[in-house]
Amino acid sequence: MATKTCYYEVLKVERTATKQQVDRAYRKLAIKYHPDSNRDDESATAKFKEATEAYEVLSDANKRARYDQYGHAGVEGATQQYGDVEDIFEAFGDLFGGGFGDFFGGGSRRGGGRRRVRRGADVRCDVTLTLEEAARGCHKDIVFRRRVSCDTCDGSGAAAGSEPVTCTMCGGQGQVIQSAGILRVQTTCPTCKGAGKQIGEPCGKCRGTGTQNEKAEMNVEIPAGVDDGMRVRLQGEGEPSPDGGPNGDCYCFISVKEHNLFKREGQHLILQMPISYAQAALGATINVPTLDGPHELTVPAGTQTGHVFTVRGQGIVDPRSGRTGDLLVQIFIEVPKKLSDKQQKLLRELAELDHDSVLPERTSFLDKLRHFFDPEPEEASTGSSDTEKDS
Repeated sequence: MATKTCYYEVLKVERTATKQQVDRAYRKLAIKYHPDSNRDDESATAKFKEATEAYEVLSDANKRARYDQYGHAGVEGATQQYGDVEDIFEAFGDLFGGGFGDFFGGGSRRGGGRRRVRRGADVRCDVTLTLEEAARGCHKDIVFRRRVSCDTCDGSGAAAGSEPVTCTMCGGQGQVIQSAGILRVQTTCPTCKGAGKQIGEPCGKCRGTGTQNEKAEMNVEIPAGVDDGMRVRLQGEGEPSPDGGPNGDCYCFISVKEHNLFKREGQHLILQMPISYAQAALGATINVPTLDGPHELTVPAGTQTGHVFTVRGQGIVDPRSGRTGDLLVQIFIEVPKKLSDKQQKLLRELAELDHDSVLPERTSFLDKLRHFFDPEPEEASTGSSDTEKDS
């Protein structure tokens, strides 16, 4: 079995190359090895396909990461198998602006070419959720604007009683071929703008565009676990295709409001919970809030500020894996700003007891602090000993 050449070597780029540098390198090789430029070189097609395979991996962030870590084994089966050069034209239609075949004249290789059918444009709407709605999922009413087929001309763009006619410039293909040295450059027809049709009498309502503005309103289901910045796709709810192809999609961009109690980190929720000095020292059972209601939490005696307790399964579900995160309760000891006379008296008594019975941790710290500020006695003692030895 032949050993594959490193994809970076194929495209002649460094491993640190940016996406733009990878694009430029592939364009250069595609022009160099394109079959139209190498009619007498059978190896050109193989090199053309090899460059395309390398580009397919290195231009995709996920595939490139797997390739960098595992080599060719990491992307085995992840690349397309291209039957001929025309399949490559179809796959990388946007690289050269308007189509790979547009740049090389590839579409004309199949019996005079075929007009490329385009999807309709995608549209966007913004959806704002509370943390509770994002965690549990909900239904939301959304409103957005889009263009739809004109209801007067049914999207044809022509006035009543007339029909669009085949474009005389491109013969209905939507594209024209021009010579550029040894290459043939296929570009969008300037007369019909790629539609392949010309409108003699435009519709009075849409003025020949075939579309009109619409205010769309619908109720959408938001899945549980969505996070800020995620998108919910509504397939086919975008704008119509100008060529009779599929509609575009509507993407709902999610924004989640800040909560006054919880902070979110991935699928976990974080709660900063205040307790009193007495509760921390003596231990207590406290009620902590969760999205599902109060939860009893046992705080053992001697709990320190910053200690984190984990309440399993009280976080947010992952919409992809279905696993639920946890609630992380971070304790901090609240110091009262005002004390009654009785509280002050009791705390003074406690302070006196603390002075007589200093804990080991504090004793160690005080020793370190004393040596930090007054290291001289130890050094002086050492110096005296050295003098005695010299004498």
